Amino acid sequence: MKGTLAQVRSYERSVQLLMANQFTINLGFYMLMPYLAAHLSGTLGLAGWLVGLVLGVRNFSQQGMFLVGGALADRLGCKPLIVAGCLLRTAGFAALGLVDALPALLAASAATGLAGALFNPAVRAYLAAEAGERRLEAFALFNVFYQAGILLGPVVGMALTGVGFRLTCLVAAGIFALLSLVQLRALPARGGTAGVPGAAGDRAGLLAQWREVLTNRPFLLFSGAMIGSYVLSFQVYLALPLEVKRLGGEGRSGTAAVALLFAVSGLSTILGQTRVTAWCKARMAPGRALATGLVIMGLAFLPLLAATALPVPAGGPARWLLAALPPALTALLLAVGTMTAYPFEMDTIVRLCGDRLVATHYGLYNTVCGIGITLGNLLTGAALDAARAAGLPALPWTALLLLGLTCAAALRALHRTGRLAPAGGPEVAMN
Repeated sequence: MKGTLAQVRSYERSVQLLMANQFTINLGFYMLMPYLAAHLSGTLGLAGWLVGLVLGVRNFSQQGMFLVGGALADRLGCKPLIVAGCLLRTAGFAALGLVDALPALLAASAATGLAGALFNPAVRAYLAAEAGERRLEAFALFNVFYQAGILLGPVVGMALTGVGFRLTCLVAAGIFALLSLVQLRALPARGGTAGVPGAAGDRAGLLAQWREVLTNRPFLLFSGAMIGSYVLSFQVYLALPLEVKRLGGEGRSGTAAVALLFAVSGLSTILGQTRVTAWCKARMAPGRALATGLVIMGLAFLPLLAATALPVPAGGPARWLLAALPPALTALLLAVGTMTAYPFEMDTIVRLCGDRLVATHYGLYNTVCGIGITLGNLLTGAALDAARAAGLPALPWTALLLLGLTCAAALRALHRTGRLAPAGGPEVAMN
């Protein structure tokens, strides 16, 4: 960790602030969101479909507005969008704890989603611009802070929610209010592509920005190939906990096994991200690193696939180990695959857009991957149900393994044909 902190201090103050901001954003978000469904269904007594509606509105408002948020960041500058997003999330989180009428809950949920659509593309574009030639390492450090917030947030939220969910909401809102003030005072008013001619001041307007991004064929091909990485990494929140609960049960042992998943995933990233990035940068071209990351993510499901061939113990420590260890190993390998790919992924987007309309490209990329996650989760859930009904437990893990290898092959093909670096020339061929 000392080496990581030393790396952080080697960057400009603006980059340091963006990393601290992302930790705080995730801390505030994840201390509240994991407990929102229980509050809506338990404390407020909403029907299951209404809980799904409230949560779905948040997701839809974020995924659907990423492109707008990114385009506005390119036109107005990144700082205004970052501050506006944090202020909007302050209001949304406070409202979630204070209101109980469905229309107000829907409005608050939409506000929290829209907030993410405003600041997420802007933060990444700002970081890419400020880090300059060191943006690959900057995105590696960014992921460390990102994962640290995810890891710590639920722990803080659990303690606060034990007192009352309203307290959790108000503390989370207070965190975002303080974050808004800090960024308003300390974050320099630059970043994104505001300094690129024709970007922030493009007279043709938002439609021209979107048209330019939507006609960037290498970028669209890359976005499609990377969808699989998000579907696979999201299984830490979907398929793996379901498998743990299926074998380990709903009691304390099952809960402990699920907690182990998140601990393994988060801690491995915090401790290993910068080392993995340095190792890959020294030995691989960006395209090859991306493909390698997807291969690792696909192969991550081999432990679960192998476990399906073992007899399921009736109970005791042996059953808990079967419920906990293969999913934990899968979570670890998924984290390693993500560590391998993520910094190169963020850097490749900047190269594919030629440092022009960076936030708009990030916005569309987030939307494409968000849609992919939704469809992927539907198909994964269907595969899990079909596997149990047909007595074929290996089916979902085989499908996810093949998805990773297919996306890796697509990335490898894009790398070999030079489509991952059209703005800066072909990548160095390190095969």
